[in-house]
Amino acid sequence: MDLFEQSYQQKVKSEAPLADRMRPRTLDEFVGQDHIVGEGRLLRRAIVADQLSSLIFFGPPGTGKTTLARIIAQTTRAHFIAINAVLAGVKDIREAIATATDKGKYGVAE
Repeated sequence: MDLFEQSYQQKVKSEAPLADRMRPRTLDEFVGQDHIVGEGRLLRRAIVADQLSSLIFFGPPGTGKTTLARIIAQTTRAHFIAINAVLAGVKDIREAIATATDKGKYGVAE
């Protein structure tokens, strides 16, 4: 990342909506969903051990799907693709599946 890119990223972060700036960034800051990410639970252990396969989060708005996905992306070395079901089409899903398949074939971890 060069100086201009770094400056741009800082500006984007400082101008992000308050909800985005206040979003939890670690599992310890994440509140709720203790039945899946609480201490000792399977998903939490998999995240901490960086032993995840593909995941799809489904549920109503405001339940923490995006926040948890971002925490996983920052915590692990997994390749992260965010797809909004409302905005994405079949083409987007197929591209994500192709990317995941290719990475699985070649053992690529980013």
